[in-house]
Amino acid sequence: MVRVGIIGATGYVGGELVRLIHRHSQAEVACLAAIVDTPDLPVDAYFPDLWGMTQEHVRAVESAEATIALMKERTDAIFLALPHTASQIYAAPLLEAGKTVLDLGADFRFRSVEAYEDAYGVKHQYPDLTRGAVYGLPELYRAQLKGRKLTGVAGCYPTSVLLPLAPFMRDLSGIRPDLIIADSKSGVSGAGRGLSETAHFVTANESMMAYKVASHRHCPEMEENLSALAGKPIQLTFTPHLAPMDRGIHSTIYLGVEDGFTEAEARRRLEAAYGSEPFVRVMAPGAYPSTKGVSRTHYCHIGVKLDARNKRLVLCSVIDNLIRGAAGTAVQCMNAMMGFDEADGLK
Repeated sequence: MVRVGIIGATGYVGGELVRLIHRHSQAEVACLAAIVDTPDLPVDAYFPDLWGMTQEHVRAVESAEATIALMKERTDAIFLALPHTASQIYAAPLLEAGKTVLDLGADFRFRSVEAYEDAYGVKHQYPDLTRGAVYGLPELYRAQLKGRKLTGVAGCYPTSVLLPLAPFMRDLSGIRPDLIIADSKSGVSGAGRGLSETAHFVTANESMMAYKVASHRHCPEMEENLSALAGKPIQLTFTPHLAPMDRGIHSTIYLGVEDGFTEAEARRRLEAAYGSEPFVRVMAPGAYPSTKGVSRTHYCHIGVKLDARNKRLVLCSVIDNLIRGAAGTAVQCMNAMMGFDEADGLK
């Protein structure tokens, strides 16, 4: 059995990781750590619905050095459910010890160190590591993940945008890639467990608001991967919104097309890309996905419609932001990296 450690175990994503590893046939939770006020509480003290899923208690992160030593001793694969910059502290020494590292933050998602530093406003401490990491989205980078030790797991918004767009970036015939708009709505859990005015119930309930318009950090992450798929520079306009729901992301994407491009061709490309994928569903003609339809699952559902009058393809995708947009994709990456059945723990 692969011994799994989770640093950041008391966040929403950390809780989902515990749940998924609990039902994995080849892995078990071996060590949990987080910055907590009271050390050594059981995980169900933070997530009552995880009662009985692991005997491991949550250890306090008193110092990075002590936590690294603990993970080196007790684990084989470590999930870093941490904010950007924090993962760098742990990744390098754990990799040196031969561990498999899956970072759910942004520190190892970018091929370009300069793009990361520009987006996040910090200096990357391990540029060679990030250049050598594989982007963690198995449907797009499965072959590259096999046997690797480090992945930067795809962000939640990028997952909802890249999966529907990828087939059209790989084949640009009939596509106008200079006109891409992504309009996304996310549930409040996407803001994490920390307290904030925008995530306060009184603020978020029965309300919707755009935020970080034309400045969200996930935009350069999406553009880097779209450009790699297309083999040329790609830009998009991305507007995220906070929606009054606990979890889920709904992205509506507008893609310019040439005269003569048909909805049937769009559907053919999507089916060719995802017809055999276990976690991506292309909806039937005239059907469009809902966030409720994928809640607490690892599925991405995609609907498609051609707006022939305006020469735009409309793609609608939905995911659960905590599972398909984070913990589930991290487990799928671990499966791909270690040669397990990719669906293990996810169905």
